[in-house]
Amino acid sequence: MRSRGAAMSVALFLTCPFTLAPAGDAFAYPPAVGILGKSRSCVTCHASNGPWQDESKTIVDILDAATRRSLRQPDGRFVLRVERGKGATVLTVIGRAQGDSTDAPTRNAWLYVDPTRLEIGTLSKFASGWDVNLPMSCRIVGDAVPEYPGAAVTALPMTVRPGDAARNADLELQILLTSGGPRKGTPDEWLRANYLVRTLSLVVIDR
Repeated sequence: MRSRGAAMSVALFLTCPFTLAPAGDAFAYPPAVGILGKSRSCVTCHASNGPWQDESKTIVDILDAATRRSLRQPDGRFVLRVERGKGATVLTVIGRAQGDSTDAPTRNAWLYVDPTRLEIGTLSKFASGWDVNLPMSCRIVGDAVPEYPGAAVTALPMTVRPGDAARNADLELQILLTSGGPRKGTPDEWLRANYLVRTLSLVVIDR
């Protein structure tokens, strides 16, 4: 890393090998689009050359936490409809299916970002007018999800609430499946990763 001591201390604290583009001489751990830079995506800094190229074995799903139903639509998008002023919780599930012949990733990193806000100098790049408690994370694989028995996945809830100024928005769910432990040197020297993108459409319901 450019600022090796600072970057490595943060990396060890967060135990997540997921960086994004520089702002000055610093890099950010974990997923941090727009926090320290204006990178368009993770592949600004990371090569997508890992062993998980076969998407038939890759799991990317967003479940309604209350009903456990997938928000996936026939065209592959995910759609979340939320009444204005009320909260809704979803579960982001990422990983590899049972029976995969390739060693599973050890950590998954992901973030939800509104690409139209990447050039805006604010901390959050989530959709404007929407409150969100956990739009990004980096998590060790090993969560149990009944909908995907035997799979090597991560699963974490995220709650959103459309405020008075919220409008419909299309978010990118940017994902890195990764393996490899952080050490000195640039990430591509020790990190195996595959980059994926999915779309989550947020829809405001006004009663």
